[in-house]
Amino acid sequence: MTLIKSISGIRGTIGGHVGDNLTPLDIVKFSAAYGQWIKTQRNKENYKVVVGRDARISGKMVQSLVMQTLSGMGIHVVDLELSTTPTVEVAVKMEHADGGIILTASHNPKQWNALKLLNKDGEFLNAEEGEQILKFVDQEDFEFAEIDDLGKITYHNAYIDLHIEEIIDLDLVEVDRIKAANIKVVVDAVNSTGGISIPPLLEMLGVEVVKLYCEPTGEFPHNPEPLAKHLTELSEKVKDHHADFGIAVDPDVDRLAFVDENGEMFGEEYTLVSIADYVLSRKKGATVSNLSSSRALRDITVKHGCEYFSSAVGEVNVVARMKEVNAVIGGEGNGGVIYPELHYGRDSLVGVALFLSLLTEKQMKVSELRQTYTSYYMAKEKIELTPDLNVDSLLNKIQEIYKDEDITTIDGVKIDFPENWVHLRKSNTEPIVRIYTEAKSQKEADELAQRFISELEELSK
Repeated sequence: MTLIKSISGIRGTIGGHVGDNLTPLDIVKFSAAYGQWIKTQRNKENYKVVVGRDARISGKMVQSLVMQTLSGMGIHVVDLELSTTPTVEVAVKMEHADGGIILTASHNPKQWNALKLLNKDGEFLNAEEGEQILKFVDQEDFEFAEIDDLGKITYHNAYIDLHIEEIIDLDLVEVDRIKAANIKVVVDAVNSTGGISIPPLLEMLGVEVVKLYCEPTGEFPHNPEPLAKHLTELSEKVKDHHADFGIAVDPDVDRLAFVDENGEMFGEEYTLVSIADYVLSRKKGATVSNLSSSRALRDITVKHGCEYFSSAVGEVNVVARMKEVNAVIGGEGNGGVIYPELHYGRDSLVGVALFLSLLTEKQMKVSELRQTYTSYYMAKEKIELTPDLNVDSLLNKIQEIYKDEDITTIDGVKIDFPENWVHLRKSNTEPIVRIYTEAKSQKEADELAQRFISELEELSK
C-alpha cells in the first residue's frame, strides 16, 4: 500500500486503485478536506490559498486537480506553478493568504507525489490541525460553492525572485563581500526547481555558476536524496571545473548539502552547524535541532556562550521549540536550515547565502572550514516490529535500565552518554523502531547501534 495519510499531508505513488495509491479521487478528497478546514479557521468572505509544485512529472496534473477543487469550494488560488517549498512558505506570508499547499514528495523517487499543507503563517500544520483535516477526509462532508461564488485562480510567477530579494536584503547576508570573492560553484538541482532558484540567487551574489541537472524536467538523473553516494557526479564536476565547492538540493529545495573543493562531502549535519556558527558570531541566542541531529550543533552553540535545545523529530516540532526559546537559528541534521529572521521553514536558499557569508568572512577553503568543527559519526539502523510487540513497554524498559543517564523522552527515548548518544523511536509510517547513534568514530557509532539492537531483541523475548 503506497498511500500514506498523516497529520502533515498525504503522499503516495501515482496511479493504481483509489485509497491504495495517490489517485485523482484521493487528491480531490484531500484538497476538499483542506479547503473545508481553511474555512473553519477564520470567518470571512474571501479565502486565499497559495499553491506551488516541484518539477516532478505528475506535478502539473496534481496541481490542476488541487486548484480546481479549491476553486470549487469558493477559495481563491494564487498559482506559483514551478516553485520551491520555502518559496511557497514565503509567498503565503507575503500574500496574507489563509494557507498554502506544496506539491512535492521531497526526496522520494519520481513516481511519488504529495500534498504538504501550510497554515496562514506559511508553516506546516501541527498535529491537532492535521487531525482535523483527516476527520474531514473520513467524513467526506464537503460544502462546495455555487456558480457565482467559485474561487478565482491567479498566476504569479515572480515569487522566486521576491524570495531571493528578501534573502539579499537580510542583514547577515554580506552581498558586497561575496561579490568581491570571485567564487565558483557547481549546482546539482536534480532536474527540479532548485535549478530555477539556486543559480539565480548565486548570480545575484556575483557567484559563477556551473549548472548540473538544473533543467526542471522532473526526470531525476540519480536518487534525489542529497547523500554522498548519490552525488558522485557533482564531486567530479567540482574537481573538473576547479570550483570552490558544490551545492546539492533535493527536489523541493528544503534540504541543502555541500561538497568541498576536493569533491568530498562537507556533511549534511554540518550544513546547519556551520551556518549556526556564522549566525551566532553576529547575533547571540538559542539554537534548536531535533533529537536525531548531531551533537556538533550543541558544541558550537556552547562555544558561542549560548544555549542549545532539542525537539522531537519533525520540522513542525523544531519550529515550535524555536518559538518557545526564541531561537536565532535552528533546523534538522538532514541539511534543513531554519532562519526565523526570514521565515519559520527549512530553506536551502537562505542557507546558501549565509554559508557564502561565513566562507568569505573566514577566508578559507571549504575543506579547511570543515576541519574547524568536531567530527562526529552516525549510524542509522532499524528493527522490524511484530504486530503483538508493545513498543512503548519496550522503550520504558530501556528507560528504566538507563535511568541514571541523561535521558530525553519527548520523542521515543534518547540517552546522552558522555562521549556518544543513542536515540530510539517508533516510526510514524512503518512498523519499525529506528535506532540512531552518534560517536567520535564510525566504528563506535556502529557498535553502539548493534548493542542496542541486541538489548531490544533480548527485552522483546
